[in-house]
Amino acid sequence: MSDRRAAMLLAMLGLFTTAIPPALADARNRSRILVVGSSTVYPFATVVAEAFGRDGRWKTPVVESIGTGAGFKLFCRGTGLDTADVVNASRPMTDNEKLSCATHGVTGIVAVRIGSDGIIIATSRRASAFDLTSDQLYRAVARQVVLQGHLVGNPYRRWIDVDPRLPNRKIVVLGPAPNHGTRDAFAALVMTPPCERHAEIRELAADARREACQAVREDGAWTDVAADYAVLLGRLVADPDAVGIVTYSYLNQHRDAIHAASLDGVAPSAESIASWRYPASRPLFVYVKTAHLGLIPGLADFLAEFVSDRAAGPDGYLVGLGLAPMPSAWLELERARVRGLATPPR
Repeated sequence: MSDRRAAMLLAMLGLFTTAIPPALADARNRSRILVVGSSTVYPFATVVAEAFGRDGRWKTPVVESIGTGAGFKLFCRGTGLDTADVVNASRPMTDNEKLSCATHGVTGIVAVRIGSDGIIIATSRRASAFDLTSDQLYRAVARQVVLQGHLVGNPYRRWIDVDPRLPNRKIVVLGPAPNHGTRDAFAALVMTPPCERHAEIRELAADARREACQAVREDGAWTDVAADYAVLLGRLVADPDAVGIVTYSYLNQHRDAIHAASLDGVAPSAESIASWRYPASRPLFVYVKTAHLGLIPGLADFLAEFVSDRAAGPDGYLVGLGLAPMPSAWLELERARVRGLATPPR
């Protein structure tokens, strides 16, 4: 997120970066919770915010979709009221992000898991879906692959080149840009495991191995989609040959337009994702600053709504949007974590 866009977002709350009160200023200077981050978690956070606001005790939180990486960057700017209270994340915070937070004085951070999601390989319903393995997908999109014992530029142009059992269709993959947590998760869950099976890759130093396994093609076979999933959906519908990397929750909302391949023989479903049988399953989180719990009205209650049974339980309203719910015992652990947070003054 640019500084200009950050300033515009804060201005929505009546704040100005030239006159921000100190971190321990009275909470009346900002009465709305500010949530930033993941485009995957955004639909869930928006519905929770609306339900929370309808309760009548607190104002509806402001939720901004800027991507997981950009969200952590904004979240870690500090603990003043000119910084975000909550960041939505479709992957865990990295060590470098934790260091950035600590450098800026953000040391009290609590991660709350809200459920699970899956990374889906989708195609337009105008085209036939075809099933894939992680190895086939890695070889189709990696910038470099191992051939005859050497790491070389990706030579594959059509799916049938990757594997004779696949369709004779041009490789066209639309995927999330690097600022999205979904891109990080795709690289870690789908690309890295088959890549690291090669002895030639395992012999590389850690940074070189990560680059070899996670860098995607730049020859037109892979296209980054930096905007939201609506852009990706439009391009999938327009090009029947294209394959899109989307989330299960997004697939669940657009089954009239797209359908999904199975991955390593497992079809994506709420059950296969929640049970982790689907190989590209991943947890979803919200992170909160403990320093803001006593400053921002209703912040602890907002988190409690996120993991309430009516929201994240097996029949909760978030499950209807495509969230794969956690087992009851796991969800109760997250509720206990939220109950353990300091309750802000009323």
